[in-house]
Amino acid sequence: MNTTTPSPSCTLDIGIGGMTCASCVSRVERALKKVPGVTQASVNIATESARITFEASEQMEARLRRAVRNAGYEPRDAAQMQAHQDDSPWAGFAPVAVGLLLSAPLALPMLGDLFGQHWMLGAWLQFLLATPVQFVLGARFYKAGWHSLKALSGNMDLLVAIGTTAGWMLSMWLWLSAPAGSVVHLYFEGSAVVVTLVLLGKWLEARAKRQATSAIRALHALQPEVAHLLGLDGEVDVPVAEVLVGDQLVVKPGERIPADGVLLQGRTQVDESMLTGEALPVAKDQGERLTGGSINVDARVVLQVSAVGSETVLSSIIRLVEDAQAAKAPIQRLVDQVAAVFVPVVLVLALATLLGWLWVAGVPFEQAMIRAVAVLVIACPCALGLATPAAIMAGTGVAARFGILIKDAQALERAHQVDTVVFDKTGTLTMGQPRLLALLPTPGMGPHGSEDLLLAAAASLQSGSEHPLARAVVAAAKAKGLAMVAPDAVRAVPGRGAEGEVGGVTYLSGSARWMAELGVALDALAPQAAALQAEGATVSLLARRDAAGLRLLALLAFGDEPKPGAREALAGLRARGIRLLMLSGDNRGAVEAMAHRLGLRPEAGEVMAEVLPGEKAAYIEALRREGCTVAMVGDGINDAPALAAADVGLAMGSGTDVAMHAAGITLMRGDLALVAAALDISHRTVVKIRQNLFWAFAYNVAGIPLAALGYLSPVVAGAAMAMSSVSVMSNALLLKRWRPADGAALQAASASERHSVG
Repeated sequence: MNTTTPSPSCTLDIGIGGMTCASCVSRVERALKKVPGVTQASVNIATESARITFEASEQMEARLRRAVRNAGYEPRDAAQMQAHQDDSPWAGFAPVAVGLLLSAPLALPMLGDLFGQHWMLGAWLQFLLATPVQFVLGARFYKAGWHSLKALSGNMDLLVAIGTTAGWMLSMWLWLSAPAGSVVHLYFEGSAVVVTLVLLGKWLEARAKRQATSAIRALHALQPEVAHLLGLDGEVDVPVAEVLVGDQLVVKPGERIPADGVLLQGRTQVDESMLTGEALPVAKDQGERLTGGSINVDARVVLQVSAVGSETVLSSIIRLVEDAQAAKAPIQRLVDQVAAVFVPVVLVLALATLLGWLWVAGVPFEQAMIRAVAVLVIACPCALGLATPAAIMAGTGVAARFGILIKDAQALERAHQVDTVVFDKTGTLTMGQPRLLALLPTPGMGPHGSEDLLLAAAASLQSGSEHPLARAVVAAAKAKGLAMVAPDAVRAVPGRGAEGEVGGVTYLSGSARWMAELGVALDALAPQAAALQAEGATVSLLARRDAAGLRLLALLAFGDEPKPGAREALAGLRARGIRLLMLSGDNRGAVEAMAHRLGLRPEAGEVMAEVLPGEKAAYIEALRREGCTVAMVGDGINDAPALAAADVGLAMGSGTDVAMHAAGITLMRGDLALVAAALDISHRTVVKIRQNLFWAFAYNVAGIPLAALGYLSPVVAGAAMAMSSVSVMSNALLLKRWRPADGAALQAASASERHSVG
């Protein structure tokens, strides 16, 4: 019996240049899937790259790149595209600026006609201004339209090329065929303005692509470039790319851990907020796992590498973000789909108009041509090209005035459909900073056991520490105006606590586990500690060392606080009929206790605790499979995959850069009331987009038959085309009057910010 061993599967990422719209994605995917041996091809228009899975074969990479080129696009190196990407907000704006400068003089007569003024430029001047816009700046539309025709499909680029060329050629024909000395109405301004405005829309799309890839670059920046390798010759610095599984690495205080591994020597505290969302550093003992990208807080440690490269937890998070940021279907893609049918229909109607008037009605050729051209002119996609970008620009502009930064037009188009909002806990719904909630003295200590005396002693001991719990103790003492003294002989015990002398008395402050190891009797405060931990508090203990040994003095409980206005913001969203959920990497007791304070209902399934980043994204995907339209609100690196996986990601402006890059919307002041405002401006903007598209198509539906029947001359057709653009733009500008529901408060905050900046 013959058996066939399957070829190993390989994955390759290829950068792709020249994609201009959503239909390009399917065209490239079809070309790649036709290559023998390819099992899967996924094209991401946001990152301008393709991920191909194929059976191992000789010269496969070359064949894949050739397939991309044969489809009309340029294969590039994906890593180089990201590395050399210009992050300037004005990158690529030069062609748009040139188009605006050349088109403005042509558009002024259109504006003057509305006020009875005739500012028409000479034919030569119109020709000199419009021709570079049409054939130099607009060359990309001809190229993309040609590739679309070869693929037997239509898109907005083809529609723009045909419509603007018709206007330009009609102008040339009218100009050159006019009697000497006569004044004729030309249509150069229509072609130039359409090309310029569509270029502006393409530039806005390019900005969104750059912002999408910046999230991935920010994640890559978490991995250090150099690791301290411990070998036979001692400690040697090597590139992280050369680290192997089984190597022993030294990690110094304040450094990022280079790779996943197991702690071999030392004890320390590790900031794992990038992984779990937990605000407090986590104590690590020998034998416990360390995650690459997290920060070693306290002491020098040695770890043994267990995973490198693409197998690390950080790389998994990066892959989650890359996969979740695949391009989705915005409203503009619907316009492209309509254009695929609209273009051949208009061409057929124009040809039918020409032949009908020639053969059926028997009119002269010039008259028949005028009526056929009138069909093409009134079908010029000026309003279609303006409908979506004009509303999006107006919506994003007014939203920015109230602290809602919308970086992704797709998020703006999608947010109005949101019926489920998922919140991260730490730093989003809460302050993200631990506070001292309670200090409970040991019963029976008398006057020496007053809360103020114990708090002053604990704060003095911790005054030189940067640990979050130590800062919380010091802050509580300062808030009460308590005097603190400099401690002596302070000894920090990584992962345990600290010991030192304050006023000649030796104090110890640290975890219950450390106190138990030292033999401190904890029974007096054990019930209170258990109760506070059940409520989600972090417990620390204060003890005294004297001749009689160690004696427990007090219990200190720490916890986070809800953000001001968070409960009211959640209640407002619930009143709008929106389902609310909270995800967190913290322990269940802390999460459920905070949920009750925020007005959420754990018993109704509104809380998910102890959730890792990959699980957050998976939970979001599960909600979407149930038919929910999900918005994710977060602020940390650990939230980036979930923000990217959600239909709409909203990042708090006080959070990390990675979260803000992965999200389509950033709430600049971190005010949760802005979540409802963001959903509202999305709804208003989408309403304007739909109205604009209706009017754009209405002009064509009503105007094309009238032009075909000879009731509209090219002059009237051109005026109708101009009016369609004016109506679309005017309707979009009405969005500037938008105010959030709680506009007074937001306006006051905005005014306050402007005053502070000034």
